[in-house]
Amino acid sequence: MEEFFKNLLNTTDHTDEFSPEDINKNKAVAIVACFWILFFVPLVAAKDSGFAKFYANQGLILFITGIILSVAGGILSHVPFVGFILQLLVGLVSLGMFVFLLVNAANGKAKELPIVGGVFTAFK
Repeated sequence: MEEFFKNLLNTTDHTDEFSPEDINKNKAVAIVACFWILFFVPLVAAKDSGFAKFYANQGLILFITGIILSVAGGILSHVPFVGFILQLLVGLVSLGMFVFLLVNAANGKAKELPIVGGVFTAFK
C-alpha cells in the first residue's frame, strides 16, 4: 500500500522548465491559484510568468475535478450507509489534491496533480 501512494504522488515535475527567478517572484501568485475558483488570478497578476501559468492550469484542473467529485459525492450520498462513507472518501480525495498542489506551490515545485494533472493545458 505504501508503494501505491508513493507512485501516486510521484507525478511529472516541470520545475526545471522555469527559471529560479520566475519561481521566486511568482510563488505567492501560484499559491493563490491552488484555491479552486481563484485559478485565474495568475493570468491577471503574473501574465508573463510560465510558473504562474502552470499553476493556473493546475488550479483549473483542480477546480473542474472538485466539481466532478462534488457531484459524484452528492449522488453517492443517496446510497444508504455506504454512500456516506463513499462521500467522505470523495471529499478526502479532493482535499488531498488541494493540499498536494498547495505544498508544491509553496515549495516552488511545479508538479502535476496526481492522475488528472496532465489531462490538458488551457494556458500557455
